Amino acid sequence: MPRQPFRMTIILIWPLDHTFDIAFDVKVGTRVCHLTVDKNLYSKVHGVIFHHRDIHGDLKNMPREQRPWFQKWVWWNAESPANTNRIPGVDHLLNLTASYRLDSDIKVPYGSLVEVTSEDNIFEMPKKDKLVCWVVSNWNPNYKRVQVFNELSRHVKVEAYGRHFSRYLENEDYSKTLSSCKFYLAFENSIYKDYATEKLFNAMKLGAVPVVLGPSRDNYEQFIPRDSFIHVDDFSSTEELAKKLLFLDQNEEEYMRYFTWRKNFKVQGWWFGLEHACRSCDYIRRKRIQNFS
Repeated sequence: MPRQPFRMTIILIWPLDHTFDIAFDVKVGTRVCHLTVDKNLYSKVHGVIFHHRDIHGDLKNMPREQRPWFQKWVWWNAESPANTNRIPGVDHLLNLTASYRLDSDIKVPYGSLVEVTSEDNIFEMPKKDKLVCWVVSNWNPNYKRVQVFNELSRHVKVEAYGRHFSRYLENEDYSKTLSSCKFYLAFENSIYKDYATEKLFNAMKLGAVPVVLGPSRDNYEQFIPRDSFIHVDDFSSTEELAKKLLFLDQNEEEYMRYFTWRKNFKVQGWWFGLEHACRSCDYIRRKRIQNFS
């Protein structure tokens, strides 16, 4: 009779330079994962997850002990290549990848659509008093999104928020503001395959139609329905894009077609980092079961 794997899978979220406490169990399927930051458990855990941006270039804040043979090290990253500094020393240290990329070992996109159940509230369109909105924290005139925003603003009024515009939004104000906008500029700071961030999913969740600038339309359609968003690349110019937005503003029936997906789906988001740990645990747990069966 084959030996059965342990019921509990333990994942160590390597604290690196952070000082915080975490130790709790989460149910993954029919089994339980234990998440911890207790380095004293290092030799017993089945997986260790490291956040790329917190790893020192000289690796001085990485584990000093040899990795146990049964343990997997997971590289966790949520940034695009443009915002990810390469650390040569980790090239041959890590076993698994956990990122937004669909070709990662452990896929963790910034959000997803899940089917609604009878317990879910029916979607009600929020009251709108703004046409186009944008919230930006990282302003760089060389970014394509800033150039498109500047051009678009010549043809349609865009309510812009963030430090650059001296209009900072607190969390509660952020949700209220996005809900009051017909369209939201879900413009990414860099354009890479599969890089569709919370900007997209927040807009959809809060009842605004996302106008996206990022990877190709085909790539976006791997995450969300084709009729749930507007892609900048669909238009020959920002003037044509502006005309489309103004047309939809005056044609309610056409505008509402962008929310057809709400009849069967809703947006699901997650806590940054926690989802990476939970999915890593599930992946490692399933591999353990395969190895012991």
